[in-house]
Amino acid sequence: MEKKIIGRKEKISLPDLELDLVWAKVDTGAYTSSIHAEHIQVEEKDGRRTLKFQVLLEGHKAFTGKFVTFDQFKEKKVKNSFGHAELRYLIVTTIVIAGEKYQAEFTLSDRSSMKNAVLLGRKILKSRFLVDVTRTNLALPYRKKG
Repeated sequence: MEKKIIGRKEKISLPDLELDLVWAKVDTGAYTSSIHAEHIQVEEKDGRRTLKFQVLLEGHKAFTGKFVTFDQFKEKKVKNSFGHAELRYLIVTTIVIAGEKYQAEFTLSDRSSMKNAVLLGRKILKSRFLVDVTRTNLALPYRKKG
């Protein structure tokens, strides 16, 4: 399969989170992808645990204020950008990038001090994409095809 070329920032969709064409930073230094989440809660009902949270910051253009719920999630130790290990929740969700749809792991994190609410790591990029760090939005022509 030929790899598609994407830029250092791309517009992606996360349909399970009701996010359509939001900017994501492509970070080949990060292994796991992450997304900003607020008001993260684990609720237990009838012996089943569910993860409930809001996606993005309130000021973000795509912020809806809605809570999303996941029945399947994990807790994972992740090294943050400062090299410190922290425990984060990990979800598997659908991502649409460059006209392709994949299942991808995202950790929920506080990215409020970061420029981009969504970060794409190597795990989703590997064997699928080449990254041109000098450009952005290279996936646009692929989106128009499909």
